[in-house]
Amino acid sequence: MTVPVAREKVLHLYPVLAGLPAEQLAALLQPQAVMQLPAGAQVFAEHQPCQGFPLLIEGSIKVIKLASSGRELMLYRVTPGGSCIISSSCLLGHSAYNARGIAETPLTLLALPVSAFSALMQKDPPFRDFVFHLFAERIGELMQLVEEVAFSRLDQRLARLILARNTSTLSVTHQQLADELGSVREIVSRLLKGFAAQGLVLLGREQLTVSDRAGLQKLASV
Repeated sequence: MTVPVAREKVLHLYPVLAGLPAEQLAALLQPQAVMQLPAGAQVFAEHQPCQGFPLLIEGSIKVIKLASSGRELMLYRVTPGGSCIISSSCLLGHSAYNARGIAETPLTLLALPVSAFSALMQKDPPFRDFVFHLFAERIGELMQLVEEVAFSRLDQRLARLILARNTSTLSVTHQQLADELGSVREIVSRLLKGFAAQGLVLLGREQLTVSDRAGLQKLASV
């Protein structure tokens, strides 16, 4: 569904666009370029050609990689003010998506057409710097993910994941945690039961409450 979008909000989230000529900016902010998607919707899929460069206005997108076994590994999240390096790499390399994006919450996003993205990359140094800065940040995150998957125990990664939510009560299923860790529900459930036995968390139906944050932090840093 297309909707109008406030120019001020877009420029607040993406100040790199503020230097564009008024006519060019107005063309990018046309209502047909703005999309709203419900939670759970697929934003893009593996092997699908990239149709544009998404600038997220509201909501959260999780970018995941699906293994042949059916297990998923979350690569990163896109939040307002950021964008997706897989989209930009597909546009720059003229290739299809090699992961998929799912709306974690209802989304409002501005899709820059392929032609507009290419023109900005060629003619607008601040926009080009924004895209490459985004690459640098995301590559750092992905390197950290590789390090955790390769060298950290799963209980440490689970503790870090719980702490990263930065809330005492998480409305989350064991399957959702397993998907983010690239593991399986049975193993995560067993680890959570162990956490509960140690007094680190309290388990409820599709809910988890942190009861000993210091203990979880100690486990996460071992």
